[in-house]
Parts: sequence; structure tokens; C-alpha cells
Amino acid sequence: MKTSRRELLRKACFASGMLAMGPMLWAHTNPASPRNAVPHGFNKKQSNLAALSKNMVEVSVVGDPETHVRIPAGCEMRLVAKSNETVINRGRYEWHFNPDGGACFPTEDQGWVYVSNSEMKQKGTGGVGAIRFNQEGEIIDSYSICQNTTNNCAGGITPWHTWLTCEEVAEGYVYECDPLGKIPAKKIPSLGKFKHEAAAVDPKTGIVYLTEDEVDGCFYRYRPFTHTPGSKTDFQNGQLEVACMQEMKDTDIWQMYWLPISKPEPDLSRYLPTRKQVKTAQVFKGGEGCWFHDSVVYFTTKHDNCVWALDTHSQELIRIYDQARDQHFEPKLNDVDNLTVSAQGDIIVAEDGANMRLVVFNHQSKPFEFVNFLGHEKSEICGPAFSPDGTRLYFSSQQGIKGEADDGRTYELRGPFFI
Repeated sequence: MKTSRRELLRKACFASGMLAMGPMLWAHTNPASPRNAVPHGFNKKQSNLAALSKNMVEVSVVGDPETHVRIPAGCEMRLVAKSNETVINRGRYEWHFNPDGGACFPTEDQGWVYVSNSEMKQKGTGGVGAIRFNQEGEIIDSYSICQNTTNNCAGGITPWHTWLTCEEVAEGYVYECDPLGKIPAKKIPSLGKFKHEAAAVDPKTGIVYLTEDEVDGCFYRYRPFTHTPGSKTDFQNGQLEVACMQEMKDTDIWQMYWLPISKPEPDLSRYLPTRKQVKTAQVFKGGEGCWFHDSVVYFTTKHDNCVWALDTHSQELIRIYDQARDQHFEPKLNDVDNLTVSAQGDIIVAEDGANMRLVVFNHQSKPFEFVNFLGHEKSEICGPAFSPDGTRLYFSSQQGIKGEADDGRTYELRGPFFI
């Protein structure tokens, strides 16, 4: 217990072929975490993912027999939605094209909702769809919660149980959506106008962290001027800031500091783009997934295949994984994209490439694959999210077997993920 938080984060980096993650960082989740709505005592369970992965088997997917995957023995995988088809019998909502980032939300009837973005690039053709499950995991409804947006890629869940969907276009915005579809989606200009990818919210401070999908992109945060833990972030009174970094002696640890952006929503005919306003802003090579867990923000960058961890207390940034440095680790990650973190601290990273895998990082072992599509080479795997009770993992093959927008498929993997 005398180990400092900085030392725990140091151990997030790989050394001598082993992954030695500090137990305090990994063993539990913040009960108020915006990404985990879990029953009392659930966060005391131990991860079973590493043990499950030791016995991988090839199966065909229930409801989608032409799709074959490698998953852990003892797990079950089924198709829950397919683009251009109604999600449930007698339903009216046809599942959207190009399903991308997603998340789960608990409902008052002990069920849950899985939301999924539509990454359609033509202006106004994107949006967000939702599937509602009852407490037995049966699909009982599906509907749209956001329309007329563009290229909705990833996003982030909030502590007050809304979904922040992000437009991945140069003049894109973040929209706040109601998972139940009762309140219309609302644009949030204070979160900036740029090529948004993903977002994550710290429930204690109300700070929103944001990634940018540009080769020379930035990492941002929106800081409310005042915030009461547990309350909604005030998007009217705060400051958008950009990350700057000072390299430290350890080449995998940097000290981060933040500078204000004067024009979060610039008129490009008069002002520089958001990401060009602070000359000393740190460049990140293609920001992708972003997730808040136990006072740490995890995010990925796809053009250098890195996984990062930001300690929000010390503002120290750690490289957990660097493909160029960690080439002796298998499976080697390519085109890192969306990510999620389980209540037990497992980081699940999705690949946007021909490998089509979900790869897990945790304190028990070297990184290991957990899902491997055998086929779907022209697609990408995206939108990983656990159900509130942690027994089901949802994700999509964005363009399916055909590699086309109208062949997107969303799946559920069920198994003994914790003990």
C-alpha cells in the first residue's frame, strides 16, 4: 500500500515480457464510474477473462451461421441486429448502417439499453440507434435516439446516464442523447468543433476528456468552472482546454498540462481551427477510443498503435502499449480503435483492421485475444461494451462479411467473465 500511484502507473508499461499492473489500479472500479452501473459488491469480483482465453474454440454465431469466430470455450455468441433489417419481429426500426461506437445503460426494470453510432459519412445520414433488453436479456424494443448528424464514430457515456455521440468530421460536434429516446438529442458547442472521436467523463470533477481522429490530432478536456460530484456537467460555464506535455526522464511517462482554447467553436473564415489555436499542443497520431476508470483515462492512437493511460490526479501520462516497442508481444495489435474497461479493470481494445480481434490487457498475463473473427476482413470490430451486470459483451462488425455499409452486424458474447 506504500506504493505511489505513479509507481502503479509505471507498472502499466510492459517489461521483460510480463504485464505487471499495480493491484490498486486494477482491482476495483470507482462506484461512481460513468462506464459502470453495477450491482452492489459486483466490483469485488475477480476477472476470469485470462483463464477463459486459455481455451479458445471456433464456433458459428447463433443467428448468423455464415460468421465463424474464435471465442473462449464456455461462452456463447449471438447476432442481435443487422443493418437494414428490423431488430425485432413487428418492430419498425431498421438497424442502422455502419454501426460503430457503443455503450450500455441500465434501466429501471433491471434491463439495459445498448446504443450504437452510425458512421455514415454523407452529411446528415448518421445518427444513433438503440436496442432495449429486459432483465433476461431478451430484446423488447429498438429505436433511434439521434438523427441527421454526420459520421457518428465513437462517443462516451455520462454519469447522469446519457450518451455523448461524436461526429468525426472536420467541423464536427458532440451531441447528447437520451438512451431511452424520450428527449431529443442536443448539440453541445462548448465541447468544440473538430474531428471528434470519443469522450469520457470524470464523475467527481465533471471534466470531459475528448480524442481527435487526425494524424496530427490533439487530446482535449472540457473543465466546468464549478462542479458537485454526482451532478451533471455544466456545459454553459466551463473551458475547453488542450493537452501539452513535458517529457520526463522515463521515456514512457510524461507530465501533462493544459492550456485554454479561446475559440472552441471557431468561424474558420476568421479563426484558426480548434486544434491549431495552441501552438504548443501535444500531437497524438489519430486519437480513437477513450474510457474513464478509477481516476484513469485510457485512450488509443491508431497511427502509431499505442494505448495510453492518464492519471487524472497527478496528470502523468503513461504508454501502456507501443507496437514499435512491444513487438515481442503477441498478439501484436494493429489499428487500435475503440476500447472499453470492465468493472474488474480489464482493458478490451478493438482492432480496426484485417485481424478483427478484441484484445485484452490486464494484470494477470500478457495481452491476449478474446474474440477473433474468421472472415469479415473488409470490416472493423467496434463498439465493445459490457452489460450493467458484466455478463454480456456487445460489439459490432461494422461492414460484416460483404465489407459494405448495409451489412453491419451487432453481436452479444455471453460468458462467465468474472468469478
